[in-house]
Amino acid sequence: MTEEIVIRKAVDADLEVLLAMEQGVITAERPYDPTIKENPVHYYDLKDLMANPKAILLVALYKEKIVSCGYALEKAARSYLDHDTYAYLGFMFTVSDYRGHGINKQIIEGLKEWAYSRGLSEIRLTVYSDNHPAIRAYEKVGFKSHMIEMRISNKQ
Repeated sequence: MTEEIVIRKAVDADLEVLLAMEQGVITAERPYDPTIKENPVHYYDLKDLMANPKAILLVALYKEKIVSCGYALEKAARSYLDHDTYAYLGFMFTVSDYRGHGINKQIIEGLKEWAYSRGLSEIRLTVYSDNHPAIRAYEKVGFKSHMIEMRISNKQ
């Protein structure tokens, strides 16, 4: 299957499918984060992301059907780090029937190529600490755990 996958930049005509995939991300992450608001919720301004010259949103197609996506966004690094900017990856999603075929890896490779072509040597992403399948997928492509965000709430 992976040899039949086509990776390309997202276009406005993809928006309806991408909005549905965004809801897939939210549904998948809701069990890991009790602070996500009730629906309707949106994580991303996808039209803005597609138009942003400091970002790229890629989609993976299998037989003309969008089955996976992900973006890279150039961000300013904290002043004390050894790099001024870095690529932040997000909206990593693969339709469940297509998981386990290396499609996410192809998306990440495309995002890495974009980042490196822009001179960005640092690439980061965030993942919920209990989302073990996602963590394993990112480790398979070379990511390493770097920092854990912690929280506390006095809500009942």
